Amino acid sequence: MLSLRNVTLRRGPRVLFSQASVNLYAGDRVGVVGPNGAGKSSLFALITGDLAPDEGEVSVQAGHVLASVAQDVEPDPRAAVEFVLDGDRELRAVEAELARAEAAHDGERLGALHARLDSLGGYAARSRAARLLAGLGFDATAIERPAAEFSGGWQRRLALAQALMARSDVLLLDEPTNHLDLDAVLWLEEWLRAYPGTLLVIAHDREFLDRVVTRIVSIDAGRVESYTGGYSDFEAQRAERLGQQQTAFERQQREIKHVLDFVTRFKAQATKARQAQSRLKQLERMVRIAPAHVDSPFEFAFAVPERLPRPLLVLDNVSAGYGETRILANVGLSLSPGDRVGLLGRNGAGKSTLTRTMAGVQPLLGGVRTAAQDLAIGYFAQHQLEQLDMDATPLQHLKAYGGPTLARGTDEEQRAFLGGFGFSGERVFEKVAPFSGGEKARLVLALIVSRRPNLLLLDEPTNHLDLEMRHALGMALQDYPGAIVLVSHDRYLLRLVADQLWLVAGGRAGPFDGDLDDYAQWLRADAQASDEPAAERGGAVRGAVAQKERKRLEAAHRQRLTPLRSAVTRAEADIGKLTAELAGLEERLNAPALYEPAARQQLTELLATQADRKRRLDAAEETWLSASEAFEAAAHAI
Repeated sequence: MLSLRNVTLRRGPRVLFSQASVNLYAGDRVGVVGPNGAGKSSLFALITGDLAPDEGEVSVQAGHVLASVAQDVEPDPRAAVEFVLDGDRELRAVEAELARAEAAHDGERLGALHARLDSLGGYAARSRAARLLAGLGFDATAIERPAAEFSGGWQRRLALAQALMARSDVLLLDEPTNHLDLDAVLWLEEWLRAYPGTLLVIAHDREFLDRVVTRIVSIDAGRVESYTGGYSDFEAQRAERLGQQQTAFERQQREIKHVLDFVTRFKAQATKARQAQSRLKQLERMVRIAPAHVDSPFEFAFAVPERLPRPLLVLDNVSAGYGETRILANVGLSLSPGDRVGLLGRNGAGKSTLTRTMAGVQPLLGGVRTAAQDLAIGYFAQHQLEQLDMDATPLQHLKAYGGPTLARGTDEEQRAFLGGFGFSGERVFEKVAPFSGGEKARLVLALIVSRRPNLLLLDEPTNHLDLEMRHALGMALQDYPGAIVLVSHDRYLLRLVADQLWLVAGGRAGPFDGDLDDYAQWLRADAQASDEPAAERGGAVRGAVAQKERKRLEAAHRQRLTPLRSAVTRAEADIGKLTAELAGLEERLNAPALYEPAARQQLTELLATQADRKRRLDAAEETWLSASEAFEAAAHAI
């Protein structure tokens, strides 16, 4: 139903991709992946007809309706729900005809149009639009607010809801999870899995892709290739292809070397000259195989903070909110180096409020916030992208706002540091104003990293970041020695980084005794426990916590996990004890007097004890590994 045949697309002198051929069929759910600038959005523009290929042909089956998210949303004074209803063009066309028929008092036409409206489900259309808005985080009052009043992130959600409202055969979504909370991402996954048409989605969230798509189209290094399965399947298949390509490349290089050696040895001999020329022509005709490689342009690490006080930050019986509005109450927490906390909760529950309170930028309504004397906070929030100096360059930003060590460093050191965040070569001298959202986010992260914080507060840091940068950030956070509090809709990053999860719900914040799969189950149970019907629920996605169901789920979860967690804790204690004993033994064995003849018996006993403790430490580590695997398996199976 949709095909590209030998398509080549250029942007100026640059070839985005060439000789691309892809066939998509009804019901396909396709994830489009590739580095920023590879041509993913340009592929969508080819399909919608906004761009024409330089070579080849793009065709969509006649009569099929395409829907996509509007990139620029004009301020609309109508209610948000009316804006979303515009997505159903057929419905709006019938409504317009009805208005004309009523003005003309055409009773016969009115009857036919009302029948048509009924067949389209037009009388339930407003309810359908309200459900879409509820799933994307709008409450019952918000859907009646003028669309023009919403901020940029919520405007993007409105545009997404409008695209989902369309009666489409092909749905094109360009990074739909940006600006969504985790609960909205989970809802969107369910909606897209039930979508009956052909779906193409550009996304940088690997778990989202794994759960939604059945094919991957990769655009990279000028090539468009198709893979079956989700993103994890794509990574495995690509690794296999690259391995085969590298093997073929190395085999061809050996063949080329053999031919060149022959030519070098015999080109001067009359009897062999003709054969040498023939071999050279053979090389000229040879289709060269490129070496296989997947290089990430991003590579950075967090420097060890100058100081790591313990604890870093304590909140004692804290209440937080805005003005007279109390959002959170009785919050108590203590953060120390090595803590890794992921914050969960519905949109509007107070995750960002809690993060701002920890950062010290949100005034307390009650309680006490105690910060260590040497606390150094690295705080990432989306509004910081807008606070960058649009007329300054990345290098100027680093000199003015970076950590003191780098700010005073040489240009070479500063440029090398920025290169790890994708700002290499002349890019360090370019003004920030035309940068993409991803580039601005990378610059803010670079400035945070340069300051060597000992507490990181990251509120949706992955918005706009591509898969390579998300992976680099995850790797850097794993080795970070300070404390981390993370709010993210990217479950891969949460699983990679967070050791403990906190649930923000019902005006409270506290440990969530479960994993991300349990959280998805909690969201479903909370929605089902609502007294209001789904069609009218609207803002019930922010409603009060279903206490009884939540407590039942948490109690059952704790009961299953407690003995397994205890086994892990016991094994960790044994490892700590044996490690300390071995350190003491090694210190005693370093004493020179122990190696005198008179101390031979004592040396023998100490060496025997050391060997025994090493064997016991090996066994404890094996026990810990088995217990940890059992705990993880049980946690994911629940």
